Amino acid sequence: MRPVFTWNLGSRSLELGKRTLVMGIVNVTPDSFSDGGQHFTPEVAVAHALKLLEDRADIVDIGGESTRPGARVGSDSPSVSEQEEVRRILPVIAGVKRERPEAIISVDTYKSGVARAAVEAGAEIVNDVSGFQWDRQMTKTLADLSCGVVLMHARGRPDEWHSLPAVADLVVLVKSELRERADAAMIAGIKRDRLVVDPGFGFGKRLEENYPLLRRFDEFHELRFPLLAGVSRKSFIGRALAQNGNEPAVTDRVFGTLGAEVTLILKGAHLIRTHNVQACVEAAKLVDLVSDEERFALDLSQSASER
Repeated sequence: MRPVFTWNLGSRSLELGKRTLVMGIVNVTPDSFSDGGQHFTPEVAVAHALKLLEDRADIVDIGGESTRPGARVGSDSPSVSEQEEVRRILPVIAGVKRERPEAIISVDTYKSGVARAAVEAGAEIVNDVSGFQWDRQMTKTLADLSCGVVLMHARGRPDEWHSLPAVADLVVLVKSELRERADAAMIAGIKRDRLVVDPGFGFGKRLEENYPLLRRFDEFHELRFPLLAGVSRKSFIGRALAQNGNEPAVTDRVFGTLGAEVTLILKGAHLIRTHNVQACVEAAKLVDLVSDEERFALDLSQSASER
């Protein structure tokens, strides 16, 4: 059984652990590795977010900058300026809130100024893929804001990933650095009940280093935080599915992605971030059902009485 948490989003809270929550991805970018350009205009991005909500996403995660390998990030000439990122995402947040005022919106950004603008526009979660490492003002900004926070682990920056040395035990390293960064965030004023942590599959990890993260994901419960995981369509899945040396296209990794997501749920993930919301929601529902022995027995008895 997963530990149960209450995630404080400011004006409301989410119960984590009784069932798996699904976060749908909305990339408002021309160059994301998976779906760059598909949802680049505000109208198309809003329509996509609404479709994910219809598919029963619990949260939509809106991002305006690709952090693919090689991207420039940080304060020194980033690939996307703060102003451009705000210009891309604010109309999408506004459009989703206009159509679905109750929707829970997350913003995928490492920039403190973008985080503040998004929360003021209606976002309730800031998902920082850098774990507050690429913008030193992010921790202070989030301490001042009333929202949920995802602290994701990234090793180095995207333009350094190709040259990072291997480590003897990546799981131990990620656990240690997540603990250090979470502790620093709480010291800076971010309350514990606002934090969710994510080991950051693919972010500064060599392809072969992602498999131990998946296999040993349950070890991250030692951190005593809710756990989010995002593996959707990533390169290590493509490598595992390769036939005769040929890896499937990014959009042809749906079934491999679902296999990894089911594995993560069985190992205790509280939230899954994914492109394919409907498939993940339905798989998670079944895994949650059979993992909860009391609820499974109740459902079986009800089915028997209906016959």
